Amino acid sequence: MSTPLHTWSARDLAAGIVRRDISAVEVMRAHLDRIEQVEDDVAAFVSLLPESECLAMAERADAAVARGDDLGVLHGLPTAVKDLMDVAGLPTSQGSAAYASEPPATKDSVLAEHLRRAGALIIGKTNTPEIGLGTLTFNPVRGVCRNPWDLSRHAGGSSGGAGAAVAAGMLPFADGSDSGGSIRYPSSFCNTVGLRPTPGMVPSGRLGNGWEPHGVSGPMARDSRDAALMLAGIAGHDPRWPLSWEDDPRSIATLETRDPSTLRLGWSPDVGGLPIDREVRAVLAETRRRLEAAGVTIVDVEPDLSGADEAWQVVEMFGFAGDARPRFAEGRTGFREDYLRNVAEGLALSAEDLMDAYAQRTELFRRTAAVLQSVDAIIYPATPVAAPPAEVEWVDEVDGTRFDRYFLWQRAACRLTVTGHPVLATPAGFTHDGLPVGMQLVGAARRDAALLAIGATIEDVLGLVGRRPTAIPA
Repeated sequence: MSTPLHTWSARDLAAGIVRRDISAVEVMRAHLDRIEQVEDDVAAFVSLLPESECLAMAERADAAVARGDDLGVLHGLPTAVKDLMDVAGLPTSQGSAAYASEPPATKDSVLAEHLRRAGALIIGKTNTPEIGLGTLTFNPVRGVCRNPWDLSRHAGGSSGGAGAAVAAGMLPFADGSDSGGSIRYPSSFCNTVGLRPTPGMVPSGRLGNGWEPHGVSGPMARDSRDAALMLAGIAGHDPRWPLSWEDDPRSIATLETRDPSTLRLGWSPDVGGLPIDREVRAVLAETRRRLEAAGVTIVDVEPDLSGADEAWQVVEMFGFAGDARPRFAEGRTGFREDYLRNVAEGLALSAEDLMDAYAQRTELFRRTAAVLQSVDAIIYPATPVAAPPAEVEWVDEVDGTRFDRYFLWQRAACRLTVTGHPVLATPAGFTHDGLPVGMQLVGAARRDAALLAIGATIEDVLGLVGRRPTAIPA
C-alpha cells in the first residue's frame, strides 16, 4: 500500500474493514508495528496486551465481518483506554506509586464496555499523571509522556498518552477524560482534536457521584470527523449512569459540514482576561484572519465568566475528597503532595461553599447559553502557551503572571468546564519553533454533533489536521 495504514483516518479504516478491502489483522499489525517503532521515545502507553492476544482479537473481528454480523461503528479498530478506567485483563495503575503493583482488573469499566460493544479492540492502557492530576503527564509508573512534535516537550495531560498515541499514529483514536482541560490540553499540544462533550453524552466515570457533570469522558482523534465516529461508539444512554441521555448515538458518526460563509462565530482572545503567551496570541490572530478570508463571520464577544475560577476549584477539590475516601480506607499510601493538598482542601469545604459553587455554575451555564443564541460557537485559546519543556511539573509563569499551584495555568480550560457546554479543541496553527497551537470552540449544550461539524468545517479551511509530527519517523 502506498499510504501506511497507521496514517489512515479511523473512518477509512472502519469502512475498509467492513468492505473487506483491508482486514482487521492488517490494521492491528500496522499499529503494533508503529507502537514498536516510536513508543520507546514517546511513552504513551502504560501497558499493552501481548501481540498474540491483539492479533487474535483482530482475527475474531474479521470472522465477524465474514459472517455478516451486525457490526459496531468502531469494528476492528485498535484503541487503548486511559489508565484511570478499568479494562479486564489489564492493571489500572492510575499513574500512582500507590497502584504500581495493582493486579489486572477483573471487569471492564462502563467506558470499556461501550468501546467493545462498538467493535473497538482494546490493546492497552494510555499514560496519565497520578490520579489524572493536572494537564501534564508524568508519573513514577511510566515517566514523562513526550510530545511527538518535539520529544523535549510535554504531550499534555491528563490524557497525555492518548493524545500522543493518536498524534504519533500508534492509535487511530483514544478516549480521554476532562474536568480541567485533560482532553483539550493534549489535543492542543499534539495538533489533534478532542471533545469535552456535554455532560451525560458519554456514560462513564470513576467516582461514586453519578450525578456530577464536572468530569466527563470524550473522544480524541486526528480530526473532528474521526472524533464523531468515536463519539458514536461510546455515547448513548446507560441505565447505570443517571445523566446519560443520547438515544441514537450512531447518527453522530457521519457529519454534515457547513459552508464557511454560513458560520457566525464569537471570538474571545483570552478567556475572560487570562494571560496568554504573545506567540499563541499571534498564531490565533492569523487563524482568525484565515477564517474570515474564507467567509466565516467572526464577532468579538466576551462572555461573563466571573466566578468560574472559584466554582471550578470548589467542585474539583470536593471531587478529590470524595475520590480519596475509598483509597485511604484501603490503606493506600505514596500519593503525590499535590493530590494530598487537594484532598485536604476538599475536606475543609463547607456546605455554603458547595451551595455557592453550584449556584455559580448554574449561572455560568445560563450566561453561556445566552451568548450562543447569537453565534454558532465561541472560539477561545485552548492553552495559554505551546507545549512546555518535559522537565517541568506545571507551567508557573505566563506572560509575566506567576502561578503557585499546578491548576492555575489551566484556567483557559477550567473556566469553560463550569459552563456545562460541550467544548471542542482543534488545531489553530504552529509557533515559529513548529509547536502546535490549538483553539477551543464552545457550542450549544446537547448539540455535540453540530459542534463537531463546525470543527470539521474549520479544519477543512485551515488544513492543519493532516500534518504529521516532525520529531518521530513518518
